[in-house]
Amino acid sequence: MLLRLAYLSVTYTFAALRLLPMGDLDKDIEILALRHQITVLERHLGADTRVHFAPEDRALLAALLTSLPREVLRRLQLLVRPDTVLRWHRDLMKRRHARTCRPKQPGRPPTVRSIRTLILRLVRENPGWGYRRVHGELATLGIKVAPSTVWEILKQEGLDPAPQRASTTWADFLRSQADALLACDFIETVTLNGQRQYILAVIEHAGRRIRVLGTTAHPTVGWVIQAIRNLVMDLEHANCRARFLIRDRDGKFPALMNEILADAGIQTVLTGIRMPRMNSIMERWVQSCRHELLDRCLLWNERHLRHALREYELFYNRHRAHQALAQAAPLRTVPDPITDPERITDLNIRRRDRLGGVLHEYSHAA
Repeated sequence: MLLRLAYLSVTYTFAALRLLPMGDLDKDIEILALRHQITVLERHLGADTRVHFAPEDRALLAALLTSLPREVLRRLQLLVRPDTVLRWHRDLMKRRHARTCRPKQPGRPPTVRSIRTLILRLVRENPGWGYRRVHGELATLGIKVAPSTVWEILKQEGLDPAPQRASTTWADFLRSQADALLACDFIETVTLNGQRQYILAVIEHAGRRIRVLGTTAHPTVGWVIQAIRNLVMDLEHANCRARFLIRDRDGKFPALMNEILADAGIQTVLTGIRMPRMNSIMERWVQSCRHELLDRCLLWNERHLRHALREYELFYNRHRAHQALAQAAPLRTVPDPITDPERITDLNIRRRDRLGGVLHEYSHAA
């Protein structure tokens, strides 16, 4: 023990002599580095694994010790070799340089978001346009974009080429031609006297105006043709410029009907077999007519049915609210909302009954 103590005394005496030429700053740096090593060792007390330096530990030691000379680093009691500390410092400077001096990404610069949005809008509003046509339209607007850029944007969005996008669906046809579309259908009902009646009605797609052409127990060719001629005259009188009439393949519609409509400039469009959604507007009115009139009213005979249909036609066109028309009626607009507090607190609403109370109409009292 005495020999060991003497050896340590001589060793640390020479170590103290080596510290004399060192400056205070170098001594402080060495003390901080050694203290941090002790902190790292304390984290690993009781663990069987080897000492592991976290990235923040490496950064701190590299920042502290690289300012010391290599000779000083070699005599320090470090847990790692001096070359390892220098390598940590080189990696630290490399990452810092990579963050501050990032190289430019190869290739073309990304397309401006507004131009990308405009390209997608042009394609959406013009399904028949290819990327060359879109590029030409952008050129007329003064926007300089390569045709390949337009093609790449369409490809990224999963848009098919123009020939595949240009195919018009039935829904697109109905929306684009709503102002020029009519739809007709037969409705069957039975009166209390046991007679089966056939109701022929026509509706306008855009304005939702309904026209009940008549009802009969025997829908012969002559009766249907006369009803269609009356419809054509009514449309001319109302200045309704219809171009298409949608109907199903019911055998009660004669072939002569198509010729009469064609002479008036109206083309007949047949729906698919067992596809009622192709005539959805008319089918929706049939459902409303059954729910609001036929299922709630006792109809004695054909004369009574004709009177009820006339009343329901007036109610449907002049009063009944329609969601497709923003709660307006085909022949009535929605009034301005009431803003006067006195009128709201003192409402005087009058009810008018049709068909003995089957249908109700409400309005402000005069």
